[in-house]
Amino acid sequence: MNPINESFYQKPTLELAKSFLGMLLVHEAEDGITAGWIVETEAYIGPEDRAAHSFNNRRTKRTEVMFGKAGYVYTYVMHTHCLVNIVSGEVGHPEAVLIRAIEPYIGLEKMYERRGFDKKEQQLTNGPGKLTKAMAITQELYGHPIFQNPLYLVEGNVPKTIESGPRIGIGNSGEAREYPWRFWISENQFISR
Repeated sequence: MNPINESFYQKPTLELAKSFLGMLLVHEAEDGITAGWIVETEAYIGPEDRAAHSFNNRRTKRTEVMFGKAGYVYTYVMHTHCLVNIVSGEVGHPEAVLIRAIEPYIGLEKMYERRGFDKKEQQLTNGPGKLTKAMAITQELYGHPIFQNPLYLVEGNVPKTIESGPRIGIGNSGEAREYPWRFWISENQFISR
């Protein structure tokens, strides 16, 4: 499996968020390889986006990677869960795309083991914290180039139909909570909601 070239990430954030759908997210972790088809994303366009960590050009140790080149991993912890984003936009204009859900493809047993999980497969990776735990994506990958091992994207299948709607879990962000910047593959059983 060959990672997608760095130049792929040089697109407007909303376009990039949609183009990730149907691609394969691969993690070659020390305890085993896992991979899944991306089925849901959310775009965050700072500094004008009140839901973005970089709103108003907020530059902190946590958001620093977002001010750099597109195609690098932005991880952060939310309610004990690590979430994975891919930096987008131009240098100095902090934007990112959250990988919100995947459809498991490689290493299903390893995903179950990492999650300590015995429920339906559809609930294994249908949320941003669930997928990172299942794929062993941690804070240590902060700043990693997503076009290189061990965490990378591989070309996939272009979805027939993509839907969009408001992002999830951003209730205190004013008008930004209504922006239709969440994208998902229509009728996919692995989306978060």
